[in-house]
Amino acid sequence: MALLLGVDTGGTYTDAVILDEAAGRVLGKAKALTTRADLAVGIGGAVDAAMAAAGVTPTQVALVSLSTTLATNALVEGQGGRVALVFIGFDADDLTRGGLTEALKGDPVILLDGGHSHAGTEAAELDLAVLEAQVAEAGPEVMGFAVAARFATRNPAHEVAARDLIRRVTGRPVTCSHELSAQLNGPKRALTAVLNARLIGMIDRLVKACERHLAAVGIDAPLMVVRGDGALISAAMVRERPIETILSGPAASIVGARWLTGARDALVSDIGGTTTDVALLKDGLPEIDPQGARVGGFRTMVEAVAMRTTGLGGDSEVHLVQSGLAGGLRLGPRRLLPVSLLAVDHGPMVHAALDRWLATEVAGDTDGRFVVPMAGAQAGGLSARESAVLARMTRPMPMAEALTSRLEVAALERLVARGLLMISGVTPSDASHVLGRLADWDGLAAEKALRLLARRRTGAGERFAASPEALAQAVVDQLTAQTVGCLLEAAFAEDPAFAGEDAGALAGHSLTAAGLSRHRGIVQVTARLGVPVIGLGASAPSYYGAVGERLGCEMILPEHAGVANAIGAVAGQISQRLTGMVSSPAEGRFVAHLTAGPQVFSDRDAALEAMESALRAEAETRARAAGAVDLRVSVDRAVKEVEIEGRSMFIEATVTVTASGRPRVAHG
Repeated sequence: MALLLGVDTGGTYTDAVILDEAAGRVLGKAKALTTRADLAVGIGGAVDAAMAAAGVTPTQVALVSLSTTLATNALVEGQGGRVALVFIGFDADDLTRGGLTEALKGDPVILLDGGHSHAGTEAAELDLAVLEAQVAEAGPEVMGFAVAARFATRNPAHEVAARDLIRRVTGRPVTCSHELSAQLNGPKRALTAVLNARLIGMIDRLVKACERHLAAVGIDAPLMVVRGDGALISAAMVRERPIETILSGPAASIVGARWLTGARDALVSDIGGTTTDVALLKDGLPEIDPQGARVGGFRTMVEAVAMRTTGLGGDSEVHLVQSGLAGGLRLGPRRLLPVSLLAVDHGPMVHAALDRWLATEVAGDTDGRFVVPMAGAQAGGLSARESAVLARMTRPMPMAEALTSRLEVAALERLVARGLLMISGVTPSDASHVLGRLADWDGLAAEKALRLLARRRTGAGERFAASPEALAQAVVDQLTAQTVGCLLEAAFAEDPAFAGEDAGALAGHSLTAAGLSRHRGIVQVTARLGVPVIGLGASAPSYYGAVGERLGCEMILPEHAGVANAIGAVAGQISQRLTGMVSSPAEGRFVAHLTAGPQVFSDRDAALEAMESALRAEAETRARAAGAVDLRVSVDRAVKEVEIEGRSMFIEATVTVTASGRPRVAHG
């Protein structure tokens, strides 16, 4: 009997399942805390426990597949390693387009002349000597490089030359924009390349950790990774293209939801520690976002399921809103380490600090907050102040002990953004411990932390809550309200009746709120969600009952909702999709923009055939490299032509080739 092992590494938990796909049964499942210092520990704990629960041996595992929310979380929280962008043929103004400046976050940019025209001819020569000097200087300060050249999708020669030089001079990983997308829009391609380069180290550590444990326990099976469109690729390929794993976890959850419920039309809402991901199942399938995956405020060129990702989860930061007299709460988008979880391993330190803060009447700005150093992150390019703060972080400690002045607060926040430090504070998970909904971690630490937070004052001078239990209920109610908002926004965005309107504004409109409350006044308003909601995630049973009541819809909570991502990780197929362009810069001249460089033809059909043949060969090669067998190939030609004086004139054509197949298994 050949069995499948699915693993999902999230911000808080790592899940594992043993699946008998032929029988359609989950044989065993388990959870373990995600151990960021050494991901192999959390992966190993979950895998070993799932195998024990299923009563299987390592030799029975025929395929392993991995999904993760780590890349998604990093972009939502603005984290990732320091990179350098080599920007060829662009000017400084291009950096302000498409969110590129925000994505760079002050990381170095090397501006060079070069690039090509829309027809693929060289616009200016690339000065490799200047490039070599600048990358040699930047190399020690960054973990990788992103390279983007003007019209590289029409001719990638300058990106390829820059990539080869950078690898030779620095040995650092290099991401070329033309390898990630065949579309135009250079700044957006550059943004995608920057994010990819920023994620390489994180995904490489994850894959190595998984491989290390599989080898240790004797599992000799192919390792696959879930892409953002739900398809599988080999672990080797994902190391080069980690950007494709953004929305990997959410995509796996969609596949898992369909496998678990068989639902054809529903909203799928997956709540994790860091994010809530919402997508629509229509006729049993999710849509692919035609504009590219949008995560953490960035619109990328990565094909992924049409998913709305919000920084809202069980470990979201709890903010007290102190403007106005009444006060209020807001959750996210940043993930904190729950105080109750920190106390599991560092109880004496956590309780001593909480008791000390509770013994005083005047609350300090950092009371209730701790700082935890993160192992394995790249620390190059720090300022003197940032380096000084980081040097003190030899162990988890109260935040006040890590700072010598207010001037260091900004430096500490930058270290958190770089993934070098993590803040611990009050989260919905702590609130759930106080309310008795969870009992996994240190409930007493959670109670003390919420008691401390409840003593803070509103603008009217009143305490935010009379007791830790009252504040905990307010936090859970706020999570319910924000989850309802996420689902409504997704519903309005997907409903054709509201096409072109602001889905967020509609979700927050007073008429929508009145309809959900069944307002009965001079005007009577009723509103409800017209499709069921499938709630996924370990904490979904704790929170989503109230969400369903508020939306007036059926709430489906599958038996294995807590490990749906891990199930979806091994229930998918391998697919490689490639796109190429054929243009016509002059009458009777047709250019196939191949990856090896542009090729000119005098016949339109010959150019299209050459493009299709090249894409087919590359797609099949990639699909086999990704581990696919029994390949199926489909071709789509989108030809743009216009009628001029009774004659049909060719403008351009987009050729798309998709090669897909089932994953190759070790045996069975």
